[in-house]
Amino acid sequence: MYSRDPYGGGGRVRFGGGGLSGGRPPRDLTIILATLFVTFALQFFSSTEIVPALLRLTPALWRGAFLWQAATYAFVGTGRPDLWFIFSLLMVFWFGRDVYNSLGQKRFRKLLAWAVIGSGLAAALVQLVTGWEARAFPFTLMQGQHMLLTIFIAAFAIRNAEATIQLFFVLPIQAKWFIAIEMAFAFLGFLSTKDLAGLLGLWSAVGITYVYLTPGGAKQIWKRWRLKMKKRKVQRELEQLKKEKGFRVVSRDDDDEPGPGGSGPWVN
Repeated sequence: MYSRDPYGGGGRVRFGGGGLSGGRPPRDLTIILATLFVTFALQFFSSTEIVPALLRLTPALWRGAFLWQAATYAFVGTGRPDLWFIFSLLMVFWFGRDVYNSLGQKRFRKLLAWAVIGSGLAAALVQLVTGWEARAFPFTLMQGQHMLLTIFIAAFAIRNAEATIQLFFVLPIQAKWFIAIEMAFAFLGFLSTKDLAGLLGLWSAVGITYVYLTPGGAKQIWKRWRLKMKKRKVQRELEQLKKEKGFRVVSRDDDDEPGPGGSGPWVN
């Protein structure tokens, strides 16, 4: 589906072909894909349909203490038996392989554990507290490969933020915008299903992925946000002084003739 420039020329990535030429797939990803396919097939037989039903995320998580569902739901294939299901598995493979190769086995597994379980519990809490009635069954939007694909796309976008994507060969787009795009698609899904818990579950997965892959985690994100807010506050105060006192603030880059000590006057 995408291929990197082997010489690093501009970090361009092409979507729409070439995704099957990346060598042997990681074992973890092969197991995930096989599990998705097998559980997907089991739902169509009366003798085995109970298996995926017990593994998917449902209100039984809190009503019947089916706690395992918070971890298993993302690995149970869902949807109709059509080409879109096959295409969704290919998407999971293409993005998942890139994320696996980028993070390594240990971080790949930890990312899945945090994002899948965290999002499952968040969605369950939303449904439990709000009692929102969806047109479809609760959590429909975030079942199976939908959750995995959301995590992998978010991770890919974060790790390759400045890469240019040739979407379906023709549409150039920076990878960092994939997060906004997938969140928008999730909202469109909500409009048709009214699955609020599923929507917030997918958005939670994006947030958890972002926090996990950001150096320093949530603490560093909070620190950066505080510094950004403080900078904006100082800028507003300087603008106010400029208007009230007629001060002119000059940055170091604008100081063409520095005085003794290497710095000139910064307020005129």
